[in-house]
Amino acid sequence: MAEPITQASKKTKNRALWFVLAVLLLALLWWWSASSSNPQTAGRSVGGRPPLAATPVRVKAVEQGTLIERVTAIGTVQAFNTVTVRSRVEGELVSIEFKDGQLVETGQVLAKVDPRGFQYRLEQSIGQLKQNQAQLKIAETDLKRYRRLAQQNSISTQQLETQEATVQQLQGQVQASQAAVDDARLQLEYTQIKAPITGRLGLRSIDAGNLISGSATDGLVVITQTQPIAVAFSLPQQDLSRVFERMQAEQSLAVSVTDQEGATLSMGSLQAVDNQIDVDTGTVRMKASFPNTHNRLFPNQFVNVSVQLAEKQGLLIPTRALQLGSVGDFVYVVDDQKTVQIRKVEVELSDQSKTLIRSGLEEGEQVVVEGTDRLRAGTKVSIVIESTDRMKANTASKPEFPLKPLTPLTR
Repeated sequence: MAEPITQASKKTKNRALWFVLAVLLLALLWWWSASSSNPQTAGRSVGGRPPLAATPVRVKAVEQGTLIERVTAIGTVQAFNTVTVRSRVEGELVSIEFKDGQLVETGQVLAKVDPRGFQYRLEQSIGQLKQNQAQLKIAETDLKRYRRLAQQNSISTQQLETQEATVQQLQGQVQASQAAVDDARLQLEYTQIKAPITGRLGLRSIDAGNLISGSATDGLVVITQTQPIAVAFSLPQQDLSRVFERMQAEQSLAVSVTDQEGATLSMGSLQAVDNQIDVDTGTVRMKASFPNTHNRLFPNQFVNVSVQLAEKQGLLIPTRALQLGSVGDFVYVVDDQKTVQIRKVEVELSDQSKTLIRSGLEEGEQVVVEGTDRLRAGTKVSIVIESTDRMKANTASKPEFPLKPLTPLTR
């Protein structure tokens, strides 16, 4: 009798368990239908799927600022003067007084040629000059005596004229001897080869102990003037009118040069504009001058040239926020509900980092600078705060408490 009672109790327990599961299932279905019909929770899911998350973006506020109007080009650094140093006299090069690549000043001695032969010629010329001066002195003394005798009718007029011609002849010899002395002294000075300009030396092409002369094609060394230095570049002919307008309004136009990474190398001014346009390229050549005090510009170096034309004020946005579409230039603007709107804008001026807006935006509005590829009109966004901005916000939100002095512990 015990076994049938046990089977009946098991059946009763199974029926009770199925009844509880059915009640729970009905309660779950009722809760789901009630939450779906509630307007406050209806937007939490669509078709049984979770709602899409807000798109993270970075924004920047529109602000007032100044942007410089520029025209850019690629230029080549050129030395204003390049001189090949040669010897003016022929002889043995006895010493080199410079190091390769050294900066030198005008008149600085670079090398020396054996001066002994030139010293001997100078002394010989001086001796000849003294001899001629002595002969002239004797002839002038005789001329004075002949003039007194001619007044007394003691000599003929022909003798007086002959003596006067002798004096003039000796004066010419003295003058020629003086010129020979000056030339010999100059040749002796040329044995010291000096720098004709201030600049940087190249690599020397001849060593001490060799014979050197002015007819050598390579010379001793090449000097390039690096302070100041020039940069030659070309601009399209359509920019020429704006450049001339600014040149007439201002005495000089500021020019800056940067390297390939965008670092500024030097600041200078526009020096000259060519007198004709190249018909093959439609450009005009220009030259700017730079002080190059830090020697950052080197001859034949390629640089990025920027000619500053004017400064304009207005609303500025980052250039990366500007988009181009079928409507033209536009930006994504984030409203108070964290929803983006497409806003068409008119661009006044733009460069690599900032853009000056003529119309379409107001100061203080926030434009999207990162994350634009995932945006559409009406997209919900979440603004990503930069780490620096977050630190500033946290610092501003923390109250400042004055530090109290520590009291010593007493036992």
